[in-house]
Amino acid sequence: MPEEASGPWLAIDYGARVVGVAMAHPMTGSARPLAPLQHTSAERLDRELGELIAEWRPSHIVVGLPLAKDGKESAMSKRIRRFVDQLAAEHPSLDIALQDERMTSEMAARQFADRRRSGRARRKDAANLDSHAAALILDAWIRDHGLL
Repeated sequence: MPEEASGPWLAIDYGARVVGVAMAHPMTGSARPLAPLQHTSAERLDRELGELIAEWRPSHIVVGLPLAKDGKESAMSKRIRRFVDQLAAEHPSLDIALQDERMTSEMAARQFADRRRSGRARRKDAANLDSHAAALILDAWIRDHGLL
C-alpha cells in the first residue's frame, strides 16, 4: 500500500495517439475522467502532463500497464515503462505506480455502449473513451490498495 495516499491521484492511460487521464481524491471515492490529451508529439504531451500535474498537484500518478492476456510483457508495456521512467525523472517528488490495465479499454467501450443505448451518452462522447479507461485503471488501483 502507498505510504501516504493523501491524493488527489492522477491516472494515465498512455496511447500512441491519445492519452486518457482521470483524477480521484480520497474525499470523492471514485475516479472521474478528464479531457484526453492528444499525443501528437512528445514535447506537447510532456507540456500538457506538466500542466495537469501543476494544476492538480497529485500525490500519486497511476499509469496503466498493458500486459498481454497471459500477464507477460508486450511491446507497448515496455514503451510504457520507458514513459514512466521519463516521467519519474521529470517529477522525482511524485509516487508513480503501474497498474495492470488488461481489459480496461474493452470495459470502457462496453460501458459507453450501455450509456449510448440508455440515452446517457452521445456518439461524440466516444472521444473520451481513453479517459474512461484511465478512470477504470485508477478505480482498480484505489480498490487494490484498500484506499477507500
